[in-house]
Amino acid sequence: MENFILIFTCLVFGMFLQRREVFAKNAPLTLNLYVIWVALPALVLSQVPRLSFSTDLVVLLWVPWFVTAFGALLVWCASRLFGWSTEVKAVLLLTVPLGNTSFLGIPMIDAFFGSDMVSYGIIYDQFGSFLALSTYGSLILALYGKQQQSMMGVVRKVFTFPPFLALLIAVCFAKPLQHPDVAESLSMIGSSLVPVVMFAIGLQLKIKLAPGQAQAFFFGLGARLLVIPLVVLFICQFMGLDSDASRIAIFEAGMPPMVTAGAMAMSAGLAPRLAAALVGWGILVSFATLSLLALFL
Repeated sequence: MENFILIFTCLVFGMFLQRREVFAKNAPLTLNLYVIWVALPALVLSQVPRLSFSTDLVVLLWVPWFVTAFGALLVWCASRLFGWSTEVKAVLLLTVPLGNTSFLGIPMIDAFFGSDMVSYGIIYDQFGSFLALSTYGSLILALYGKQQQSMMGVVRKVFTFPPFLALLIAVCFAKPLQHPDVAESLSMIGSSLVPVVMFAIGLQLKIKLAPGQAQAFFFGLGARLLVIPLVVLFICQFMGLDSDASRIAIFEAGMPPMVTAGAMAMSAGLAPRLAAALVGWGILVSFATLSLLALFL
């Protein structure tokens, strides 16, 4: 409960100070860079060495890719049905399949399931959502955006991303990282992730909806927050998966649209107000939907 209060408080303070214009406009970017280069790698290095790798972890690898493919299929079918513009379709192809499994997912896992479960969220995010963003996300931008990116550029982005490098180091050097002094130092640095991330999200939340995009907006939020996690839950129950890893996989499948995916859409000039509204309202509504999902799990 304390972690949930911390998350909500930091988010509200960020939104309040955004309206007061106390911080510079690039403050969210600076805070996000701190998270990417310092806090998240430290959290990865402190949590992943504690994992005992087993077949239970496989669910954390296939669920994010299933979510990406299923989300893209939902958007494609809805776009054909409702005749949305190319820009709207592109925004939904980025924000519905890709969830906020890192910046929001990790704090939410910590709040609802405890810090011992965070390592499962890291595996889901780094081997699933992040790789999907780098590959699938780049493909969508190449098809619908103005910026072109080579395959080598995508590969370079993956292998130079600090949290992913930290994940590789954590897997290769698990034992030295479990030394009490090292583990405690990394854990203290990693603990700064939750307040910094939620404050940064509050500073950049935009919740105004563009006229004429209500249908696409409600479809995007409904698919991302309700349909996708329920389908993943049904599949896991049908397959008899009932482990900590599967519960975290289902929980991560219910995350709102990824902030980075929305930023990619906005930077490419693809229906920017729709992208901002999906990300902003998605985070706010997810406090309710994730609470219900966690309670059920």
